[in-house]
Amino acid sequence: MAAVGQTGLLTAAAPVAPLGGHPLVMLLTQLSLLIVCAYLLGRLANRVGLPAVVGELSVGVLLGPSVFGNLAPGASDWLFPRDAGQFHLLDSIAQLGVLLLVGVTGISLDFSLVRRRGGTVLWTSLLGLTIPFGLGVGVAMTLLPGTLRPGNTQPLVFALFLGVALCVSAIPVIAKTLLDMGLIHRNVGQIILAAGTMDDVVGWLLLSVVSAMAVDGLHTGTVVEPILHLIGLLLVLILLGRPLVRAAMRWAQRSESSAAVVVTAVAVILMCATGTAALGLEPVFGALLGGILISTSSTVSLSSLAPLNNGLSAVLAPVFFATAGLRMDMRALVHPTVLAGALLILGVAILGKFTGAVLGGLTGGLNRWEVLALGAGMNARGVVQLVVASVGLRLGVLNTESYTIIVLTAVITSVMAPPLLRIATRHLEVTVDEESRRRMMEPLLD
Repeated sequence: MAAVGQTGLLTAAAPVAPLGGHPLVMLLTQLSLLIVCAYLLGRLANRVGLPAVVGELSVGVLLGPSVFGNLAPGASDWLFPRDAGQFHLLDSIAQLGVLLLVGVTGISLDFSLVRRRGGTVLWTSLLGLTIPFGLGVGVAMTLLPGTLRPGNTQPLVFALFLGVALCVSAIPVIAKTLLDMGLIHRNVGQIILAAGTMDDVVGWLLLSVVSAMAVDGLHTGTVVEPILHLIGLLLVLILLGRPLVRAAMRWAQRSESSAAVVVTAVAVILMCATGTAALGLEPVFGALLGGILISTSSTVSLSSLAPLNNGLSAVLAPVFFATAGLRMDMRALVHPTVLAGALLILGVAILGKFTGAVLGGLTGGLNRWEVLALGAGMNARGVVQLVVASVGLRLGVLNTESYTIIVLTAVITSVMAPPLLRIATRHLEVTVDEESRRRMMEPLLD
């Protein structure tokens, strides 16, 4: 802002100094290490028949306090200092990666299939939400030891929070897994994405409600306000967003610059993420809506987005997955009560999602291998559960032990999904529609 000097003349304020010195050195060092390790462990995962995302998720666990911090605490504190400002620099780059990844996932959704299999998607999503949510609440109220709940947290709030953590899926991890395995064009892959998307929408709403309860208690505003925000956002996007995005994408496709489509798509995704964040909803949800807007409002060719997907696959998405485990400390599991609680929560999480997926899939007429694939994909909680856990830690609903258990559940369910998906899809024949969809999505699958 300009300032008035003694002579009465306006003088320009000093510019904000750019990032430099030690914070910049640390950020570049962290990024270099995470990118290289994510690439190497991703290649190693591929060598043993797993998608790259499994190796990328393992990086944070190995380099965080669970392994590296335990073996070499001095070096770990220097490389990943417990300084919020420094950590947030890395988080900002990781967040850009996940927003773009989820946006591309929204673009890849085949809504003609979703409409044809709407009953399957609806039942899978509904049962995949209510069953693990109910099991999570019941276990928290009756079986979990009190040491996993902070002393100043109401038992009902803690139980509801755990239910939310167990009922969500994780579109970023599901999308990266399906892309890595070349399954995003398969019918079952599209059903997993659609049902997971519905789960996450409801999950973000439940998180907003429970978070408000933790701060202000239970009253009408904590329940109604997030729902009104969502309804208002959807109306704005349908009535105003679609024509604007359609016009922008048409302009981009007529441009002589090959980068115009990528730049426009990125701008739409990030602006939608900004809108949801401003309303108190998660920006990841907005990024998904942005991708869906692009998909339903234009005839953009996925080949024109290949440069964006290549950058995501090589750099941004691996950084995000690598940073996911840096806040996790598995040393808490040495305590028998914490370990018992972890095994109980993990078992309930897996059982609840598989039960919901199986019942929903059978209701929709899927065969046993499709049901297995559906249960495996819906079980991958990954990053969404990490976000839920971090919110719970920030609000004081979770302590270090319960936070670690939820993060551990997110990692294990994300790692177990790919091998089960591979086993199931080997028994599913490729249909004509799937082959046609594969050719259309070929830039994303390369």
